[in-house]
Amino acid sequence: MAKRILVLGVGAQGSTVAKRMNEEPNVAEIICADYDQKAVDALTAELSKATGAHVDARSKDSIVAAARGVDLIVNGLPLAWHGNVLDAALEVKANYQDFAATDALDADWIKSIRILYDVYGPKFEAIGKTAIIGTGSAPGLICAATRRAVRELDTCETINNIVFEGVEAKRFLPFWWSPVTALSDMGELAYAVRNGELIRTEPFDLPIKRFYDYMGLDHPVTLTEHCHDEPVHYWFNKDSYFKGIKNVNFKYGGAGVEFAKPLYRAGLLSKVPEAVDGGEVVPFDLVLKHVPPAPKYKEEIRAILDEGLVMDTGCMVVEAYGKKDGEDVLVEVHVFAPGLVDSFERAGITAEMYLTGQGGALFTKLFVEDRYTQRGLISSDMLTDEQVDYYFELAANLGIELKTEVKRL
Repeated sequence: MAKRILVLGVGAQGSTVAKRMNEEPNVAEIICADYDQKAVDALTAELSKATGAHVDARSKDSIVAAARGVDLIVNGLPLAWHGNVLDAALEVKANYQDFAATDALDADWIKSIRILYDVYGPKFEAIGKTAIIGTGSAPGLICAATRRAVRELDTCETINNIVFEGVEAKRFLPFWWSPVTALSDMGELAYAVRNGELIRTEPFDLPIKRFYDYMGLDHPVTLTEHCHDEPVHYWFNKDSYFKGIKNVNFKYGGAGVEFAKPLYRAGLLSKVPEAVDGGEVVPFDLVLKHVPPAPKYKEEIRAILDEGLVMDTGCMVVEAYGKKDGEDVLVEVHVFAPGLVDSFERAGITAEMYLTGQGGALFTKLFVEDRYTQRGLISSDMLTDEQVDYYFELAANLGIELKTEVKRL
Protein backbone atom coordinates (compact mmCIF):
# COMPACT_ATOMS: atom_id res chain seq x y z
CA MET A 1 0.00 0.00 0.00
CA ALA A 2 1.33 3.43 -0.93
CA LYS A 3 2.50 5.46 2.07
CA ARG A 4 1.46 8.88 3.38
CA ILE A 5 4.33 10.77 5.02
CA LEU A 6 4.32 13.89 7.18
CA VAL A 7 7.56 15.85 6.91
CA LEU A 8 7.50 18.13 9.92
CA GLY A 9 9.99 20.97 9.56
CA VAL A 10 10.99 21.83 6.00
CA GLY A 11 14.45 23.22 6.57
CA ALA A 12 17.58 21.78 5.01
CA GLN A 13 16.95 18.21 6.17
CA GLY A 14 13.19 17.96 5.94
CA SER A 15 12.96 19.55 2.50
CA THR A 16 15.55 17.17 1.11
CA VAL A 17 13.70 14.14 2.47
CA ALA A 18 10.46 15.44 0.94
CA LYS A 19 12.09 15.85 -2.46
CA ARG A 20 13.50 12.34 -2.38
CA MET A 21 10.19 10.81 -1.30
CA ASN A 22 8.42 12.64 -4.12
CA GLU A 23 10.32 10.30 -6.47
CA GLU A 24 9.24 7.12 -4.68
CA PRO A 25 6.52 5.13 -6.47
CA ASN A 26 5.31 3.70 -3.15
CA VAL A 27 4.61 7.16 -1.68
CA ALA A 28 1.11 8.53 -2.28
CA GLU A 29 1.31 11.85 -0.43
CA ILE A 30 3.86 14.01 1.38
CA ILE A 31 2.45 16.52 3.83
CA CYS A 32 5.02 19.31 4.19
CA ALA A 33 4.42 21.12 7.48
CA ASP A 34 6.14 24.00 9.23
CA TYR A 35 5.44 27.20 11.13
CA ASP A 36 7.09 29.06 8.23
CA GLN A 37 4.37 29.19 5.58
CA LYS A 38 6.73 30.67 2.98
CA ALA A 39 9.02 27.64 3.27
CA VAL A 40 6.02 25.27 3.03
CA ASP A 41 4.66 27.01 -0.07
CA ALA A 42 8.05 27.09 -1.79
CA LEU A 43 8.58 23.37 -1.23
CA THR A 44 5.12 22.16 -2.15
CA ALA A 45 5.28 24.17 -5.39
CA GLU A 46 8.19 21.96 -6.47
CA LEU A 47 6.66 18.59 -5.66
CA SER A 48 3.88 16.71 -7.45
CA LYS A 49 2.83 14.64 -4.41
CA ALA A 50 3.02 17.36 -1.77
CA THR A 51 0.37 19.20 0.19
CA GLY A 52 1.15 21.91 2.71
CA ALA A 53 0.15 22.39 6.33
CA HIS A 54 0.79 25.08 8.92
CA VAL A 55 1.87 23.50 12.21
CA ASP A 56 2.83 25.06 15.52
CA ALA A 57 5.06 22.43 17.14
CA ARG A 58 4.50 23.99 20.57
CA SER A 59 1.09 22.33 20.41
CA LYS A 60 0.82 18.54 20.22
CA ASP A 61 -2.74 18.95 18.95
CA SER A 62 -1.51 21.04 16.02
CA ILE A 63 0.86 18.21 15.07
CA VAL A 64 -1.86 15.58 15.51
CA ALA A 65 -4.20 17.51 13.21
CA ALA A 66 -1.64 17.40 10.40
CA ALA A 67 -0.58 13.81 11.10
CA ARG A 68 -3.90 11.95 11.14
CA GLY A 69 -3.82 9.05 8.70
CA VAL A 70 -0.08 9.19 7.93
CA ASP A 71 2.15 6.13 8.02
CA LEU A 72 5.31 7.97 9.04
CA ILE A 73 6.27 11.26 10.68
CA VAL A 74 9.71 12.54 9.67
CA ASN A 75 10.68 15.03 12.38
CA GLY A 76 13.04 17.74 11.16
CA LEU A 77 12.29 20.20 13.98
CA PRO A 78 14.65 21.56 16.67
CA LEU A 79 15.17 19.18 19.59
CA ALA A 80 12.97 21.19 21.96
CA TRP A 81 9.78 20.06 20.22
CA HIS A 82 10.58 16.37 19.83
CA GLY A 83 8.52 15.32 22.86
CA ASN A 84 5.38 16.74 21.27
CA VAL A 85 6.14 15.02 17.97
CA LEU A 86 6.78 11.66 19.63
CA ASP A 87 3.53 11.93 21.57
CA ALA A 88 1.65 12.92 18.42
CA ALA A 89 3.07 9.92 16.53
CA LEU A 90 1.86 7.61 19.28
CA GLU A 91 -1.59 9.22 19.30
CA VAL A 92 -2.10 8.80 15.54
CA LYS A 93 -0.31 5.41 15.56
CA ALA A 94 2.38 6.39 13.06
CA ASN A 95 5.99 5.36 12.63
CA TYR A 96 8.56 8.00 13.59
CA GLN A 97 11.97 9.21 12.37
CA ASP A 98 14.22 12.08 13.48
CA PHE A 99 17.75 13.31 12.89
CA ALA A 100 19.13 13.53 16.45
CA ALA A 101 18.22 12.42 19.97
CA THR A 102 16.25 15.05 21.87
CA ASP A 103 17.47 16.66 25.08
CA ALA A 104 13.98 17.90 25.96
CA LEU A 105 12.67 14.94 27.98
CA ASP A 106 14.95 15.50 30.98
CA ALA A 107 17.42 18.16 32.09
CA ASP A 108 20.11 15.47 31.82
CA TRP A 109 20.56 14.55 28.15
CA ILE A 110 21.66 11.00 28.97
CA LYS A 111 18.47 10.48 30.97
CA SER A 112 16.53 12.00 28.07
CA ILE A 113 17.98 9.38 25.71
CA ARG A 114 17.30 6.64 28.22
CA ILE A 115 13.66 7.79 28.31
CA LEU A 116 13.57 7.44 24.52
CA TYR A 117 14.77 3.83 24.71
CA ASP A 118 13.00 2.71 27.90
CA VAL A 119 9.74 4.68 27.87
CA TYR A 120 8.96 5.52 24.25
CA GLY A 121 10.39 2.25 22.94
CA PRO A 122 7.76 0.06 24.67
CA LYS A 123 5.02 2.52 23.67
CA PHE A 124 5.87 2.26 19.98
CA GLU A 125 6.25 -1.50 20.31
CA ALA A 126 2.78 -1.73 21.87
CA ILE A 127 1.19 -0.14 18.78
CA GLY A 128 3.30 -2.23 16.40
CA LYS A 129 5.29 0.74 15.06
CA THR A 130 8.95 1.63 14.61
CA ALA A 131 10.67 4.80 15.76
CA ILE A 132 14.24 5.44 14.64
CA ILE A 133 16.30 8.33 15.97
CA GLY A 134 19.48 9.98 14.72
CA THR A 135 19.17 9.43 10.98
CA GLY A 136 21.07 12.25 9.29
CA SER A 137 24.71 12.09 8.30
CA ALA A 138 26.15 12.24 11.84
CA PRO A 139 24.44 10.66 13.64
CA GLY A 140 22.97 8.39 11.02
CA LEU A 141 25.10 7.51 8.05
CA ILE A 142 28.28 7.52 10.15
CA CYS A 143 26.64 5.11 12.63
CA ALA A 144 25.89 2.66 9.83
CA ALA A 145 29.48 3.06 8.59
CA THR A 146 30.75 2.36 12.11
CA ARG A 147 28.72 -0.84 12.24
CA ARG A 148 30.27 -1.82 8.90
CA ALA A 149 33.76 -1.19 10.33
CA VAL A 150 33.15 -3.18 13.53
CA ARG A 151 31.96 -6.14 11.47
CA GLU A 152 35.61 -6.67 10.43
CA LEU A 153 36.70 -7.26 14.04
CA ASP A 154 36.32 -10.08 16.55
CA THR A 155 36.51 -7.62 19.47
CA CYS A 156 36.56 -3.83 19.40
CA GLU A 157 38.68 -1.64 21.67
CA THR A 158 38.38 1.93 20.32
CA ILE A 159 36.18 3.79 17.85
CA ASN A 160 36.98 7.24 16.51
CA ASN A 161 34.31 9.03 14.49
CA ILE A 162 36.01 11.80 12.53
CA VAL A 163 34.26 14.61 10.65
CA PHE A 164 35.94 17.56 8.94
CA GLU A 165 33.65 20.15 7.34
CA GLY A 166 35.81 21.74 4.68
CA VAL A 167 33.22 23.70 2.69
CA GLU A 168 33.89 27.40 3.18
CA ALA A 169 32.30 30.29 1.28
CA LYS A 170 33.88 33.67 0.63
CA ARG A 171 30.94 35.32 2.37
CA PHE A 172 30.50 35.07 6.15
CA LEU A 173 28.72 31.72 6.55
CA PRO A 174 30.19 29.68 9.41
CA PHE A 175 27.49 26.96 9.39
CA TRP A 176 25.72 25.11 6.58
CA TRP A 177 23.03 23.75 8.91
CA SER A 178 21.02 25.21 11.81
CA PRO A 179 23.21 27.79 13.59
CA VAL A 180 21.28 27.36 16.86
CA THR A 181 21.99 23.62 16.84
CA ALA A 182 25.59 24.09 15.77
CA LEU A 183 26.39 26.71 18.40
CA SER A 184 24.53 24.78 21.12
CA ASP A 185 26.70 21.73 20.39
CA MET A 186 29.84 23.88 20.33
CA GLY A 187 29.06 25.29 23.78
CA GLU A 188 28.48 21.95 25.52
CA LEU A 189 30.93 19.64 27.22
CA ALA A 190 31.58 16.75 24.83
CA TYR A 191 30.88 13.06 25.44
CA ALA A 192 33.43 10.27 25.16
CA VAL A 193 33.81 6.71 26.42
CA ARG A 194 36.92 5.78 28.42
CA ASN A 195 37.48 2.23 29.69
CA GLY A 196 33.80 1.45 29.23
CA GLU A 197 32.52 4.51 31.09
CA LEU A 198 30.76 7.53 29.60
CA ILE A 199 32.59 10.75 30.50
CA ARG A 200 32.46 14.47 29.67
CA THR A 201 35.38 16.25 28.00
CA GLU A 202 36.16 19.89 27.33
CA PRO A 203 35.06 21.07 23.85
CA PHE A 204 37.86 21.96 21.42
CA ASP A 205 40.25 19.91 23.57
CA LEU A 206 42.41 16.80 22.95
CA PRO A 207 43.30 17.63 19.33
CA ILE A 208 44.31 15.00 16.82
CA LYS A 209 45.64 15.52 13.31
CA ARG A 210 44.78 13.52 10.22
CA PHE A 211 45.89 13.74 6.60
CA TYR A 212 43.96 12.20 3.71
CA ASP A 213 45.33 12.85 0.24
CA TYR A 214 41.88 12.75 -1.38
CA MET A 215 40.94 16.02 0.38
CA GLY A 216 43.17 18.05 -1.91
CA LEU A 217 45.01 19.74 0.95
CA ASP A 218 48.77 19.84 1.54
CA HIS A 219 48.57 19.66 5.34
CA PRO A 220 46.92 17.62 8.07
CA VAL A 221 43.63 18.87 9.51
CA THR A 222 43.05 19.36 13.23
CA LEU A 223 40.07 17.70 14.91
CA THR A 224 38.96 18.20 18.50
CA GLU A 225 36.37 17.09 21.07
CA HIS A 226 32.78 17.95 20.17
CA CYS A 227 29.41 17.25 21.76
CA HIS A 228 27.63 14.67 19.60
CA ASP A 229 25.26 11.72 19.82
CA GLU A 230 27.47 8.89 18.62
CA PRO A 231 29.56 8.14 21.76
CA VAL A 232 26.38 8.03 23.84
CA HIS A 233 24.55 5.60 21.57
CA TYR A 234 27.58 3.37 21.10
CA TRP A 235 28.01 3.29 24.89
CA PHE A 236 24.39 2.27 25.42
CA ASN A 237 24.79 -0.45 22.77
CA LYS A 238 28.43 -1.41 23.37
CA ASP A 239 27.80 -5.09 24.06
CA SER A 240 24.87 -5.66 21.69
CA TYR A 241 26.25 -3.95 18.58
CA PHE A 242 29.88 -2.89 19.14
CA LYS A 243 31.65 -6.01 20.43
CA GLY A 244 32.41 -4.71 23.90
CA ILE A 245 33.82 -1.33 22.87
CA LYS A 246 35.91 0.34 25.60
CA ASN A 247 36.69 3.78 24.13
CA VAL A 248 34.75 6.10 21.80
CA ASN A 249 35.63 9.58 20.54
CA PHE A 250 33.86 12.03 18.26
CA LYS A 251 36.38 14.39 16.66
CA TYR A 252 35.30 17.41 14.63
CA GLY A 253 37.01 20.15 12.66
CA GLY A 254 36.49 22.81 10.02
CA ALA A 255 35.57 26.47 9.59
CA GLY A 256 32.62 26.28 11.98
CA VAL A 257 34.82 24.89 14.74
CA GLU A 258 37.42 27.59 14.20
CA PHE A 259 34.69 30.24 14.34
CA ALA A 260 33.14 28.90 17.55
CA LYS A 261 36.30 28.12 19.52
CA PRO A 262 37.20 31.70 20.57
CA LEU A 263 33.53 32.46 21.26
CA TYR A 264 33.39 29.55 23.69
CA ARG A 265 36.61 30.57 25.40
CA ALA A 266 35.32 34.13 25.78
CA GLY A 267 32.10 32.88 27.37
CA LEU A 268 29.99 34.05 24.45
CA LEU A 269 28.26 30.69 23.98
CA SER A 270 26.86 30.83 27.51
CA LYS A 271 23.06 30.75 27.80
CA VAL A 272 23.12 32.32 31.27
CA PRO A 273 21.87 35.95 31.36
CA GLU A 274 24.47 38.55 32.27
CA ALA A 275 24.09 42.11 33.53
CA VAL A 276 25.35 44.62 30.95
CA ASP A 277 25.00 48.40 31.44
CA GLY A 278 21.91 48.08 33.56
CA GLY A 279 20.24 45.50 31.35
CA GLU A 280 20.42 41.75 30.82
CA VAL A 281 22.02 39.98 27.87
CA VAL A 282 22.21 36.28 27.06
CA PRO A 283 25.59 35.94 25.26
CA PHE A 284 24.44 32.98 23.17
CA ASP A 285 21.39 34.86 21.91
CA LEU A 286 23.49 37.88 20.96
CA VAL A 287 25.95 35.76 18.98
CA LEU A 288 23.15 33.82 17.29
CA LYS A 289 21.49 37.06 16.18
CA HIS A 290 24.59 37.87 14.14
CA VAL A 291 25.08 34.47 12.50
CA PRO A 292 23.32 34.08 9.13
CA PRO A 293 20.97 31.13 8.64
CA ALA A 294 22.04 28.19 6.53
CA PRO A 295 21.12 28.62 2.87
CA LYS A 296 18.28 26.36 1.72
CA TYR A 297 16.82 27.98 -1.40
CA LYS A 298 18.34 27.24 -4.77
CA GLU A 299 18.88 30.90 -5.66
CA GLU A 300 20.74 31.48 -2.37
CA ILE A 301 23.11 28.58 -3.03
CA ARG A 302 23.72 29.66 -6.61
CA ALA A 303 24.64 33.18 -5.41
CA ILE A 304 27.17 31.72 -2.96
CA LEU A 305 28.75 29.63 -5.71
CA ASP A 306 28.84 32.63 -8.05
CA GLU A 307 30.75 34.60 -5.41
CA GLY A 308 33.27 31.75 -5.13
CA LEU A 309 34.46 29.34 -2.47
CA VAL A 310 37.52 29.27 -0.24
CA MET A 311 37.37 25.45 0.08
CA ASP A 312 35.14 22.63 -1.06
CA THR A 313 36.42 19.55 0.70
CA GLY A 314 35.89 17.43 3.80
CA CYS A 315 36.07 13.95 5.23
CA MET A 316 34.03 11.49 7.25
CA VAL A 317 36.09 8.60 8.61
CA VAL A 318 35.52 5.76 11.04
CA GLU A 319 38.55 4.28 12.83
CA ALA A 320 37.87 1.00 14.63
CA TYR A 321 40.71 -0.60 16.60
CA GLY A 322 40.46 -4.13 17.88
CA LYS A 323 41.39 -7.78 17.45
CA LYS A 324 40.98 -10.02 14.40
CA ASP A 325 42.20 -13.62 14.55
CA GLY A 326 44.28 -12.72 17.59
CA GLU A 327 46.06 -9.80 15.88
CA ASP A 328 45.78 -6.05 16.51
CA VAL A 329 43.89 -4.43 13.64
CA LEU A 330 42.79 -0.96 12.57
CA VAL A 331 39.74 -0.79 10.30
CA GLU A 332 39.33 2.52 8.47
CA VAL A 333 36.07 3.28 6.68
CA HIS A 334 36.11 6.42 4.53
CA VAL A 335 32.83 7.95 3.38
CA PHE A 336 33.01 9.62 -0.02
CA ALA A 337 30.20 12.02 -0.94
CA PRO A 338 29.61 14.98 -3.27
CA GLY A 339 31.00 18.36 -2.22
CA LEU A 340 29.11 21.64 -2.55
CA VAL A 341 29.65 22.17 -6.27
CA ASP A 342 28.80 18.57 -7.10
CA SER A 343 25.77 18.53 -4.76
CA PHE A 344 24.38 21.64 -6.40
CA GLU A 345 24.90 20.23 -9.88
CA ARG A 346 23.23 16.95 -8.90
CA ALA A 347 20.32 18.23 -6.85
CA GLY A 348 20.38 22.02 -6.46
CA ILE A 349 21.27 21.76 -2.76
CA THR A 350 24.29 22.20 -0.48
CA ALA A 351 26.70 19.42 0.47
CA GLU A 352 25.28 19.47 4.01
CA MET A 353 21.74 19.09 2.70
CA TYR A 354 22.93 16.37 0.34
CA LEU A 355 24.72 14.21 2.90
CA THR A 356 22.40 14.81 5.87
CA GLY A 357 19.13 15.13 3.98
CA GLN A 358 19.81 12.47 1.37
CA GLY A 359 21.36 10.21 3.99
CA GLY A 360 18.25 10.74 6.11
CA ALA A 361 16.00 10.04 3.13
CA LEU A 362 17.59 6.61 2.77
CA PHE A 363 16.39 5.73 6.27
CA THR A 364 12.95 6.96 5.15
CA LYS A 365 13.17 4.76 2.08
CA LEU A 366 13.67 1.75 4.34
CA PHE A 367 10.29 2.61 5.88
CA VAL A 368 8.66 3.07 2.50
CA GLU A 369 9.93 -0.33 1.37
CA ASP A 370 8.91 -2.02 4.66
CA ARG A 371 12.53 -2.98 5.39
CA TYR A 372 12.35 -2.40 9.16
CA THR A 373 11.68 -5.60 11.06
CA GLN A 374 12.21 -3.96 14.45
CA ARG A 375 9.30 -2.64 16.51
CA GLY A 376 9.75 -0.10 19.25
CA LEU A 377 12.48 2.57 19.26
CA ILE A 378 15.99 2.13 17.88
CA SER A 379 18.85 4.46 17.05
CA SER A 380 20.60 4.39 13.68
CA ASP A 381 23.47 2.31 15.09
CA MET A 382 21.02 -0.56 15.78
CA LEU A 383 20.25 -1.66 12.22
CA THR A 384 20.70 -5.28 11.25
CA ASP A 385 23.68 -6.17 9.06
CA GLU A 386 21.27 -6.69 6.16
CA GLN A 387 19.77 -3.23 6.68
CA VAL A 388 23.24 -1.67 6.83
CA ASP A 389 24.24 -3.33 3.58
CA TYR A 390 21.04 -2.29 1.82
CA TYR A 391 21.44 1.27 3.13
CA PHE A 392 24.86 1.57 1.49
CA GLU A 393 23.64 -0.11 -1.67
CA LEU A 394 21.08 2.71 -1.93
CA ALA A 395 23.66 5.33 -0.93
CA ALA A 396 25.96 4.33 -3.79
CA ASN A 397 23.23 5.34 -6.23
CA LEU A 398 23.53 8.88 -4.82
CA GLY A 399 27.31 9.01 -5.10
CA ILE A 400 27.78 8.24 -1.38
CA GLU A 401 30.27 5.37 -1.18
CA LEU A 402 32.50 3.64 1.34
CA LYS A 403 36.14 2.57 1.13
CA THR A 404 37.21 0.08 3.80
CA GLU A 405 40.85 -0.55 4.67
CA VAL A 406 41.94 -3.25 7.15
CA LYS A 407 45.41 -2.60 8.53
CA ARG A 408 47.45 -4.99 10.68
CA LEU A 409 49.16 -3.09 13.49
